[in-house]
Amino acid sequence: MSAITAGAGAVATRERASVGEDLVTMLCSTVMISGLAIDGWAHKNVLDTLEGFFTPYHAVLYLGYGLTAAWTFRLAYRRRDRFPQWWRDGWPEGYRLGAIGALIFFVGGFGDMIWHQTIGIEIGLLPSFSPTHVVATLGGIIMGTSPLRSWWSTGEGGWRAVAGVATMTYAVMGALVLLNYGASIMTVAPAHPYEPALGDYGGIIDTPDEFLVVQGVFSYLITTLLLTVPLLMMHRRRATMFAGTALVLGVSIRLMVINEFPQPHLTVVVGALCAAVLADALLVRLDTVRGPGAPLRLPVAGALYAALVCAGQLAGLHLAAGLRWPPEMWAGTVVLTILLGGLLGGLAARPLEYR
Repeated sequence: MSAITAGAGAVATRERASVGEDLVTMLCSTVMISGLAIDGWAHKNVLDTLEGFFTPYHAVLYLGYGLTAAWTFRLAYRRRDRFPQWWRDGWPEGYRLGAIGALIFFVGGFGDMIWHQTIGIEIGLLPSFSPTHVVATLGGIIMGTSPLRSWWSTGEGGWRAVAGVATMTYAVMGALVLLNYGASIMTVAPAHPYEPALGDYGGIIDTPDEFLVVQGVFSYLITTLLLTVPLLMMHRRRATMFAGTALVLGVSIRLMVINEFPQPHLTVVVGALCAAVLADALLVRLDTVRGPGAPLRLPVAGALYAALVCAGQLAGLHLAAGLRWPPEMWAGTVVLTILLGGLLGGLAARPLEYR
């Protein structure tokens, strides 16, 4: 028991980063995620001018990585007077895992350099599946979210919450490297009409329109997962205004930059952002009225956020291009996102105790 108590005491007294340190990490991560967005745009739009690994677009990305990694290790090194073995004990809350992420990114980035120089530049769907991109993305997400974990350890608001929400948003933007083609913001499936087709003998036959509908519905479900899971991770700690809006904004910026702000998708973004602001306001209000310990708090939050963001996207698409799905399809899609958001909220909540 004494060893356990001592270990718990050591964890409880672990040093925390200052608000300023978290904000510097956030700024370094901002450079990194900006480089990732620029590089994604280059992969899609200017490949004919690029050769190999050493490009100005990669330079911004790896500058951001270098700044974030160097700052992360410096935070432990500057505490060496109190922690002689600083590489093991000097990390503030949330940053030890960030240092591991920096090493993972280095492995993925070095592998990506070899990949580009020997195999060439990925085009089309290939960047989303490149193993070196997957490894580097994982490392970057782990490293860049150190302020998020620092925020969780304190439960504070103010600028620490800003750093936490921002780096969670960057993590979701990074995940779009792998999920770029599954985001509902970029689908126009609901703008295409669908009617079941009958065969010569009365049976229903598969048509290309049917597969387009299925892909469209799946994109809304994938985007619900992408946005609602991090929203619930933040909301579980505390209700934070604009947390859900920041997630939608980050996803939208990445997709719009890569695709050069196309219509009707830009109007879809506006609809999603308006819906996310409304969802944030309602979630904060619900916590004020019902309290942070209210029954079904997280399932309600997940269902509400998912429903409003999905409905906002569909409303934006309707304004820009017109919804041509039957009511069963678009209304059913909203209901599916409600169920998925509520299920995710139930999984994020603490289990009910049996009495």
